[in-house]
Amino acid sequence: MEKLKILVVDDESRMRKLVRDFLVKQNFEVLEAGDGVEALDVFFGTEGIALVILDVMMPKMDGWQVCREIRSYSKVPIIMLTAKSDERDELQGFELGVDEYISKPFSPKILVARVEAILRRTSTRGAEDVLSVSGIELNKAAHIVKVDGKQLDLSFKEFELLTYFMENQGIALSREKILNNVWNYDYFGDARTIDTHVKKLRSKLGDKGELIKTIWGMGYKFEAAE
Repeated sequence: MEKLKILVVDDESRMRKLVRDFLVKQNFEVLEAGDGVEALDVFFGTEGIALVILDVMMPKMDGWQVCREIRSYSKVPIIMLTAKSDERDELQGFELGVDEYISKPFSPKILVARVEAILRRTSTRGAEDVLSVSGIELNKAAHIVKVDGKQLDLSFKEFELLTYFMENQGIALSREKILNNVWNYDYFGDARTIDTHVKKLRSKLGDKGELIKTIWGMGYKFEAAE
C-alpha cells in the first residue's frame, strides 16, 4: 500500500525532525520545507500530498499567505502550528479554511492523532454515499455539495460539519457533541470555533442556511424544510 504524503512546513529544523520522526513511525511519507516559498514549491511540485502541517511564523512568506495560496487551488486538509495563543489568530485560521489549529508547545502524539483522524475521515467515504435534504445534495465520496443544482465551494471542515448536520437532521446537537464528532478529539478551546464555522456555512448555503437552527445555550439542529 502506498504511503500517504504529508508536507511539514516549519523554519525550525528541530521541530520538523520531531514531527517527521513521529509521522514516519506511523508509516507516513514526510516531505519538508523550511519557509513559505519552499513550501509552495514542494506542494505544487509534488502529486498526491494528503495533508499539510504548516507553521505560522516563517521567513519569506508566512503561514497565512501559504494557506491562502494553497486554498486557492486545493482543499487539502491543513493543520496550522503557532507559538501564539491569540484567539484572533485562531479565528483568522478558520476563516482561511484551516482544518485544525495547534498552539506550541504541543504533544507530537496528539498531533499525529489529529492527522490520523482527518485522514481517516477523508479515506472512508463510501462511493454511493449521497445525502439529499431540502435541495441540498452532498456527495461524500466526491466531496461535492450542491444547492438546487449549483455546486458550493466548502472547506474541508465546513463539508464535515454539514455532513454531520445532515446525517443527524432533527436532532438537537450540543457544541460539545459537534466538537467530539466533527473535530474527532477532545477540544480544549471554546464554542466560538463551532460558531465561526456555522456562520460561514450558513452564509455559503444562502437561503438554505436557515435549515441550521440555533438552540440557545446548547448548540444547533438541522431541520429539513417543510
